[in-house]
Amino acid sequence: QVQLVESGGGLVQSGGSLRLSCAASGRTLYYYPVGWFRQAPGKELEFIAAISWSRTYSYYADSVRGRFTVSKDNAKNMAYLEMNNVTPEDTAVYYCATQDRRYSNTFNSPGDYGSRGQGTLVTVSS
Repeated sequence: QVQLVESGGGLVQSGGSLRLSCAASGRTLYYYPVGWFRQAPGKELEFIAAISWSRTYSYYADSVRGRFTVSKDNAKNMAYLEMNNVTPEDTAVYYCATQDRRYSNTFNSPGDYGSRGQGTLVTVSS
């Protein structure tokens, strides 16, 4: 069973950048897609980005497209979320997640993600 640990969150000024990391253990990420979710205070969980198992395709929600970039380093068994030009609306707890089926093509389906980390808090000040 895979365990995921997010890191890299913190306080950043509006317009700044931050890179979140997702470290996997117990199983390789090589054959599996990785997704990123976030939950802002008082709001529902939002599916914001994902990368296919092959790293060929990526998905971005409208709220982050053009500002965030998702990537996966199979050699390090890590995934990343590069966040640029952040705004206070990006303040949330960010989670990475992966799926349980090898070669899954449903990387852009939030309901297909199971294993999730404990989250890392990102706070954007205005």
